Amino acid sequence: MVNEIKTDKFGKRIFTFRGKTIEELKALSVEDFMLLIKSRGRRHIIRGFTDLEKNLIDNIHNNPDKFVKTHARDMIVLPDFVGKKIGIHNGKDFVSVDIKEEMLGHRLGEFAQTRRSLKHSGVGVGATKSSKFVALK
Repeated sequence: MVNEIKTDKFGKRIFTFRGKTIEELKALSVEDFMLLIKSRGRRHIIRGFTDLEKNLIDNIHNNPDKFVKTHARDMIVLPDFVGKKIGIHNGKDFVSVDIKEEMLGHRLGEFAQTRRSLKHSGVGVGATKSSKFVALK
């Protein structure tokens, strides 16, 4: 199991990712964390971060309490991001996302949806032959 929730002797829940606690993950380097995630994320890190992704990492390290906005939707969630609030661009505006332990190894874009859910209403008058029998209101 990748993400596990264990409890200590007091019943407090402890999150583990591949058998490591969040404190152990934050102590790891990016190369060591890379070995714990799936192959697509590993390949992304091996090929190197883009300038936009490097700027995001620097902003998060330099401004620990500040809300950071980014367009880097393909950035992998690293252990340093846990507990931070990041604004992820969805094409129109920035969606505020609190990074949690369960998000490790995923992409930022997975948490800021780019499409709205479609809700249909009643039929329009004249839309079909049967709509003439629908009460107007």
